[in-house]
Amino acid sequence: MADIPLAERPLTSSGAFRIEALELSKTFGSLENEVPAVDKVSFNLRAGEFVALLGPSGCGKSTILNMVAGLLPYTGGEIRINGSTVVAGRVLPEVGYVFQRDTVFPWRTVARNIGYGLEVKGVAKAEREARVARMIAQARLSGFENAYPLTLSGGMRQRVSLMRTLIMEPQILLMDEPFGALDTHTKLEMHQFLLSLWERERQTVIFVTHDLSEALTLADRIILLSARPGRIKQDFAVPFARPRDAIKLRESQEYGQLFARIWHSLGEEFAVTKAE
Repeated sequence: MADIPLAERPLTSSGAFRIEALELSKTFGSLENEVPAVDKVSFNLRAGEFVALLGPSGCGKSTILNMVAGLLPYTGGEIRINGSTVVAGRVLPEVGYVFQRDTVFPWRTVARNIGYGLEVKGVAKAEREARVARMIAQARLSGFENAYPLTLSGGMRQRVSLMRTLIMEPQILLMDEPFGALDTHTKLEMHQFLLSLWERERQTVIFVTHDLSEALTLADRIILLSARPGRIKQDFAVPFARPRDAIKLRESQEYGQLFARIWHSLGEEFAVTKAE
C-alpha cells in the first residue's frame, strides 16, 4: 500500500492525461508584500480518475482548483486540459464546477434550477425537460420538481446544485468542499450519492477537502499538500475496490491502516500551521 513516488508521474504532455499541472505556482499581493500560496505543484489526472486534494486550511487547495478551472490566473508554471493550455477567464465547456455551498437560485424551482444551464445554452424545451426529468429521477428528487430551495434540506439543495452541473455533461468535475457545511449523516448520504453517479459517468474529478475520511471514501488518489505555501508532500494511492459502500468501507481494517498513515503525515502539516 505504497504512495506513488513523484518521480514516477510524467510531467510532460503525452496526450494520455486529461489534466496536467506543471510546476504550478501562485503568489498573491504586491511586489512589496508578496504572499506565496502555491509553490511548484505538479500532478496529472487520467480520464475517469477521481483525485482528492487534501491539506490544512490555507495550503492552496481551492486556489489550485480555481486555477484549473480558469477562474484565477497562475503566477508560474502551466495547466493543460486535454493537452491545451488553460487561460484564465476562458470558459471551458468540458469543465463543471461545484462550489462549497449550494448555489441554487432561491426564486427558481428545483426543475428550473437544474435546467438553468440548458436554458442559457438554448436547448429546445422538449429536450431540456426530458433531460431535467432524468436528472431529477437520478437525484431522488421526484415529487419536488416544483419545490423552491427554501423548502428543501441542505442535502437536497446540494443535490440540485450537483445535478445542475452534471446536466451539462462535463468531462471534468471540479468540487470545492461541496459537503463541508452538511451534518455527518447527510454528508455520508451525499458521499454514497456521488459515488453512485460517478460509477455511471466516470468524469475526471478533482475534489478539494480537509476531511481525510471523505477523501478516503471517494478518491482513487489523495494528493496531500503541505502547509502554506502549498507543495505536494505525498501522493497516496487509495486501493479500495469499487463500487464502494460509504459506511461499510470505514469499518474495514484496510481503511483504518491507510487512515492512520495519512493522518500522521497530515498532522505534521497541522502542527506547522499552528506554529505560524
